[in-house]
Formats: sequence, structure tokens, C-alpha cells
Amino acid sequence: MDIFEKLRTNLGSLGQYMKQAHGYFAFPKLEGEIGTKMRFRGKEVLVWSLNNYIGLANHPEVRAADAQAAADWGLAYPMGARMMSGQTSKHEELEQALAEFVGKQDAFLLNYGYQGMVSIIDSICGRNDVIVYDSECHACIMDGIFLHKAKGGKSFVFQHNNIEKCEKMLSFATKRAAETGGGILVITEGVFGMSGDLGKLNEICALKKEFKFRFLVDDAHGFGTMGATGAGTHQHFGVMDGVDILFGTFAKSMAGIGAFVACEEDICNFLRYNMRSQTFAKSLPMPMVIGALKRLELLRTKPELRENLWKIVDALQSGLKAEGFNLGATNSCVTPVYFDGGVPEATNVVMDLRENFNVFCSVVTYPVIPKGQIMLRLIPTAMHTLEDVKYTIEAFKQIKMKLEQGKYNLSQIPDIS
Repeated sequence: MDIFEKLRTNLGSLGQYMKQAHGYFAFPKLEGEIGTKMRFRGKEVLVWSLNNYIGLANHPEVRAADAQAAADWGLAYPMGARMMSGQTSKHEELEQALAEFVGKQDAFLLNYGYQGMVSIIDSICGRNDVIVYDSECHACIMDGIFLHKAKGGKSFVFQHNNIEKCEKMLSFATKRAAETGGGILVITEGVFGMSGDLGKLNEICALKKEFKFRFLVDDAHGFGTMGATGAGTHQHFGVMDGVDILFGTFAKSMAGIGAFVACEEDICNFLRYNMRSQTFAKSLPMPMVIGALKRLELLRTKPELRENLWKIVDALQSGLKAEGFNLGATNSCVTPVYFDGGVPEATNVVMDLRENFNVFCSVVTYPVIPKGQIMLRLIPTAMHTLEDVKYTIEAFKQIKMKLEQGKYNLSQIPDIS
């Protein structure tokens, strides 16, 4: 068979909806300045789908720092990978500042979050090591685990946030590690990006009294939003020392590109010399590094940004709950709103929100969540207002009523052309 012919006839679980979805439900174009109001298909919409938690994307100090750094350095410098010719004092400065902020000895910059997490797992875990992980871990973690399995490694999964099952899997992992002479790495997330609930970091750390393992936490959504200073979910739970390896990304609260891993200095040095995703990739361009330094400075010195974020989060979530909406188990900024229905209802709900209420948010259906459910995912930011919250809740009340009346029960996905 021609491999291209196979691709043409099997577009994948999401690609099969390409004709109906492209440009509207998938790959939509939000245009204009990044903010709570942007343009979608020619008209202004209230946007609840950008991970610009702290509102730094268009902060004037950030824009000025980005522009000046681009003017000073261009986008090419430094050339080459960090190990060969791409090292600068600014890269080192950012790493040290990140380490201090999250309470670790050292940090290592990564070009991208997704490939970074894959490569962290691949570097740390050999074929004799064992991984124990939460069933709802992000795709980047799963791909890292797939690489581990490809090397002949073993992994055990526990049901989402089920500490009793985690303990059971640790028992299996301990037996396996004793047979192979390997170690154990437990992986979970600080904030789960779809459901919004927190990983039980404190309870997993407590299992170290019984089991010997190291603990890796993906805190992409917690870094900058959780904890007394925004250091992350490990700070929120008071287990900054119990989390051995902390991963964070610049794509959420920092409104940028790149990521980092923070841990003990000797482990960080191991990663510097062994992470294939960094060894064979060009160094982060200087404007991104200098821009990240400015973003981190604002995270540290302007707590009012995070305070305003949580004011909006609390208003939105409490207001929706007061109107009887199901938000699941979220206890973070991520605000999922669940409804009963399938793909046709979901598409009609979203079209009504966007076309008639001018509210833009993301929609999630099966296979990401169980069949028969629709999830509208709202991301509050420090830039939203209480008026935005009030308007959105009223719009959601209207679509909930229509959904219950069966007005969205069409058998086919509507034409968006």
C-alpha cells in the first residue's frame, strides 16, 4: 500500500471532521491584539480560550522588552545549540532566576514544553527503571512514556488522583525495580489542564515514607497561578522539597515560548548533557530569553496581577455554580462547564455562543471526555472584568435552557461555510 493513500483514507479521530470543522471548531482564527476582545470571522467576540492567565501577553513593559531585545539582538542570536555555540550569560541568568522563584537549586531552559517533557522522561528513565503515572496525564507525558516502553521499560498507571491505586501501583513498581535493579519515577500534573483539578501532590509526597521513588510534576498551568507567590502547585501544597523535578512552561502565565525544568543541581547538569531535544536543537533566541526575564520579573513583583486573576476566577466559578452549572472538580483557574449531549449538540451550542452571543470559548467532546458529555472550557485571565463574567453567565443560562429544551438536537453538524 502507498503510505500516502493510507493517510488519505484514514484522517484520524479528529481529522475525520476536518471538512465540517476546519476554520471554525478547529484551527479558528482569532485576530487583532491579544486580549479579552478579539475578532472572529469579522466580528468582535469575548474570548475565554487564551492561557494568558496573568495578562502579560500585551503588558506594556513586556511589549517594550520584547521590541528592544529584538532590535538589539535580532532573532538569530545565539546561533547553534547551547552545548556547542548557543550559550549566553542571559540564558544562565534566566535559569538561575527561575530556580530561585520555584525553590530549586538549578533550572534548565527548554525550547518547547511538549518536546521538553518527552525528552526529560526519555533522559531520566532507562529500560530498567519503572514509571508510575496518573491516567489523565498530558499527551507530552504519555509520549515520553511511550518512548520508555519502546526501550523495554515498564510503567504502571493509576486511576486519576486515586492515591490508593497509586500506592498499589507503587507496590508493583517496587517489585519490578527490585528485579531489574532500576529506580522508580512517579509523574503527575500540578493542575490538570482540561478538568482543572489539582494533582494530589501532598498525598503522593507522603508515600515517600513507604516507597522509594522520585517525583516529577508537570506544572504548566500551575506555574504563575498557584501558591502564595505564584511559584506553583508544589508551593500551594507546601511540598516544594517533596517534588524532585518541577516542569514549567512559558506558554501559559508567561505568555511566551519555551519551558524549563528545575531540580537539584547535579540532576540539572545531567539533563543539560543528556536531553536530546536540547542537545540537537538551536538555543532559544535572545529576545525570547530577555522577554522571559521581564515576564518573570512581573510575576514576582506585581502580585496584583495574580490577585485580579483570582478575583475573576472566583466570580466566574461561584456565579456559574450559583446558577446550577456543573464545573466538575476544578479548584484552579481552569473552568470546565459540563452539559449532556453529543457532537451535534456541541457544535450547535458553540455556534449559538459565537454567532448570537459573541462569546468565544473552546469545546471538548468525546474522545477527550466520555460519550454523552459536552465540555465548554473557559480560561479566566487577569484582563477580564466582572462585567465580562456577568455577561458570560447570562449567555450560558440561555444556552443551557435551549439545550434542555432540545433546540440543539440536530442529527448533523451544521454547515459553517
